[in-house]
Amino acid sequence: MYDADSKGVSYANAFLILIGLWIAGFIAGGVLSIPVWVAMTGKGVMSMPAELLKPENINAVRVIQVVSTAVTFFLPAFFTALIINRRPVKLLGFTTQFNYRQLLLALGIMFGAAITAASLAELNELIPIPKNAADYFRKLEDNYSAQVEAMTNIRTFGDYIISIIMIALLPAVFEETFFRGGMQNLLTRFSKKPWLAILITSLIFSVIHLSYYGFLARVCLGVVLGLIFYYSRSLWLSIAAHFFNNAIAVTQMYVLIKQGKPVKEAMNETYPMWWGIIGVILLYVLFIVFKRISAKAIQKYTTPEDRALEEKWIA
Repeated sequence: MYDADSKGVSYANAFLILIGLWIAGFIAGGVLSIPVWVAMTGKGVMSMPAELLKPENINAVRVIQVVSTAVTFFLPAFFTALIINRRPVKLLGFTTQFNYRQLLLALGIMFGAAITAASLAELNELIPIPKNAADYFRKLEDNYSAQVEAMTNIRTFGDYIISIIMIALLPAVFEETFFRGGMQNLLTRFSKKPWLAILITSLIFSVIHLSYYGFLARVCLGVVLGLIFYYSRSLWLSIAAHFFNNAIAVTQMYVLIKQGKPVKEAMNETYPMWWGIIGVILLYVLFIVFKRISAKAIQKYTTPEDRALEEKWIA
């Protein structure tokens, strides 16, 4: 074991535990949505598919989303850490050992990632696929857009704040805890190949969103979030970056709705592919600075004992 607080479970077995709890959480999240729906709407479970996107049921949809996401992502990662480590919060990366410069750089990095991701979305559109597959994937995109539009339903500033919490903040916390604090963390410790762990996690992160046309964009965002966590060792920074990306999208939706325009304009935004070159250059420069400052922060805040242990798996 490379962690002094380990309970003796190997990281390979811990990863299997995480996947098992993830599957169980996915099932439990679906089951728990039923009593939430019935209690908040007074309607039967058979009406859910047809009623979910109706404006009068928006609060129930929001609560179901929060509950299912927490049970599917946050709890499996937390309980896995609890099973294998005496300090689960620390293992997941919930440390405050970072400074404001790292935070600002993380947000700047996410801005560069957003530009690059939007260009990759344009590339995704250009990849030829069979018409049947294209129609199927386009239907999935339309369904996802309808769900997000129903969940936001931003009419007032109060709705905007609720959407920021429900769509930007909580998913950032829950997903980063699972994907970066849990999956990437354990894969890195198990394989001792951080880049491989980041890539695998990013691919899975993109796949679970069930969006073909957003696949490359989400892989890009996943890699960037993974590198932020890898270099800083702080999950709070990847959460902040993820939140920043989500909050920009929610804010765009709010502005478009106020202007009487369709929300899809914000969700389907793409940039010319040459913008991706600018985004990559920006990411490269910012990560050089972020890596250097993060290394100094780790040197300052981490005890020699913890640093020696971490170097066995993170270097």
